[in-house]
Amino acid sequence: MSSELKVHSGLQPSEPLYKRAPSRDENGKSYSDLMMLIPKLNKRSPDEVEVRLARISQVLDQYKHVVVFADLNLKINVLWISFVAVPGLTYEISAAIKQQVPEASLVADQPQ
Repeated sequence: MSSELKVHSGLQPSEPLYKRAPSRDENGKSYSDLMMLIPKLNKRSPDEVEVRLARISQVLDQYKHVVVFADLNLKINVLWISFVAVPGLTYEISAAIKQQVPEASLVADQPQ
């Protein structure tokens, strides 16, 4: 699997995310996923978007041994990452991205 960041601008139709993002490895073990919002990313200049994409790609490269899928939907400013399920990795990856792209926010459930 490739962890190369795919960028979708909404200008071309693409398969729904549930059809593109892998959910299980070859042994049937579920992957973990995280979603981050990057507010107003699509309103920035192409150069500013490119800088943020490069920063996200650098982070993903550090985790290429566990990241199996990454997709950035510029139309809705959402970054989706699927990775090998390891305790604490959701926070670790999202914190690394937030350090490089401070406006990025992890979308998470509220504890009850």
